Amino acid sequence: MLLPMLLLAAIPPTISDEAKVPPYTLPDPLVCADGRKVTDAKMWNEVRRPEVFRLVEENMFGRTPDTRKLQAAAVTEMREQGKDALGGKATRTQFKVWPIGKKGPSFDLLLYTPNAAKSPVPVFVGLSFGGNYTTIEDPAVFLPSTWVSKQWALNDGSNRADPKLRGGQSRRWEIEYLIDRGYAVATAYYGDFEADFPEGWKEGFRAAISPAGVNTQWKDGEWAAIGCWAWGMSRMLDVLETVPAVDAQRAIAHGHSRLGKAGLWAGAQDQRFAFVISNDSGCGGAALNKRIFGETVGVISGYYKGRGFPHWFTARFATFSEREEFMPLDSHYLLALVAPRPLYVASAKEDSWADPVGEFLGAVHADPVYHVMGLPGLGTKEYPPLSKSVGTTVGYHVRPGVHDILLEDWKNYADFADRVLAKK
Repeated sequence: MLLPMLLLAAIPPTISDEAKVPPYTLPDPLVCADGRKVTDAKMWNEVRRPEVFRLVEENMFGRTPDTRKLQAAAVTEMREQGKDALGGKATRTQFKVWPIGKKGPSFDLLLYTPNAAKSPVPVFVGLSFGGNYTTIEDPAVFLPSTWVSKQWALNDGSNRADPKLRGGQSRRWEIEYLIDRGYAVATAYYGDFEADFPEGWKEGFRAAISPAGVNTQWKDGEWAAIGCWAWGMSRMLDVLETVPAVDAQRAIAHGHSRLGKAGLWAGAQDQRFAFVISNDSGCGGAALNKRIFGETVGVISGYYKGRGFPHWFTARFATFSEREEFMPLDSHYLLALVAPRPLYVASAKEDSWADPVGEFLGAVHADPVYHVMGLPGLGTKEYPPLSKSVGTTVGYHVRPGVHDILLEDWKNYADFADRVLAKK
């Protein structure tokens, strides 16, 4: 067991001033374990990328088990379809999916496709915090039947979804806007894959997939909740590949905050995702951990008693608490695993906890991997002004406001997707 003893000392003061960021040194993603420098795409793909992948896997999110044999028993059932959704603009389809067979858990997949489309369309694929019914004010969308957090639960201690909160996060999804732009939108509830608390694995897919039905997170390198949520996004894509209205070869993995971390890890592992978006993913996501700015590894990993989310990461991640200088990687390694596919990183000016500058620098330091593959990448080291989107293969913007995902973000994502996913 690698989890260090919980400190009883006070958490160090949070750094929120750029002048107080300590000196740090980043490892080079283009230097192989044997000291060779990556010189071309072939060397990256065959030699260095597997090394970088293992570093992220072993030190952050853990090994995702090979579930292909279990997936052979997958069952998908269409529960409902409405071709007049959003005032006739879209078709709403709801699926019940048993990705490892009906003896295992299931998840609900909600899909909206534009009725005006003449051919299969790209699809935004992401997980929701409160359940599918919170993403849109559509009375036909089913409520989750699994655990929900207190924010979305009935006030009876049951942790079951409150129907009065339908559409409660619709402004974070902008589904009608994306339909108008010609995109499909697919979402599933992250709690269907694993409930978001330390014992949540017991009724989720990690327990169902484990041969012994036990939590293996604290074994060196085993997967944790973020890994399970990322695995769930790939199972969503399995279903979308069977839907004629969707062009699954132009699927976009996206997520906000902790689900932005999951979206990045899903995109890193599953190269079927053609484009990957991180929205305010912060520490353990796009932000450089070695900057010690805002949220730190110690706080997020549960190193301090009563703080953090130890169930999100593999056990080894917490061993770098207040020892980030010893990490053999940083966020630019995670971002680089998306290459050569397009990547977009976004921040919010007032979201200092997620470290907007650190998120930008994560993209900056992933840029050399895109360059060695003959791609322009981000193409700048200069932090952009508010509300200005920059980059070519890698995109970035910082908008006014706090930790959130808003229409301004979606406009930038759709504009970027229009360009990088255009049919050839």
